[in-house]
Amino acid sequence: MKVTPKENYIVLSTVLNFAYENYGISLGKVYTVIGIEADKYRILNDENDPTLYPPELFEIIDKNEPVNWITEYGEDGERYSYPPELNDVGFFEDYHNRDDRAINIFWNYINKL
Repeated sequence: MKVTPKENYIVLSTVLNFAYENYGISLGKVYTVIGIEADKYRILNDENDPTLYPPELFEIIDKNEPVNWITEYGEDGERYSYPPELNDVGFFEDYHNRDDRAINIFWNYINKL
């Protein structure tokens, strides 16, 4: 799936109470959604950080998702979809805690895209 920020994404983020001081995304740039967590898009942003963003901030350019994504739904119907390599519970928590194993798995996956 490919997305691009809507022209008014900064205004939308305020309305959505998305308090991210440095958005890390650029208007006009196309991003690959690498997963969906609690209905939010996980995108490798301009700082090479895999960050969650509200989908309302984006326009979908290509709605095709990889066929190998594993999809589950939470108790409130929220969607979770990731490729098998990134689908372990707590994977991105480990990644952001600088766990070497998670970092290696992540970048090996990204480099194959």
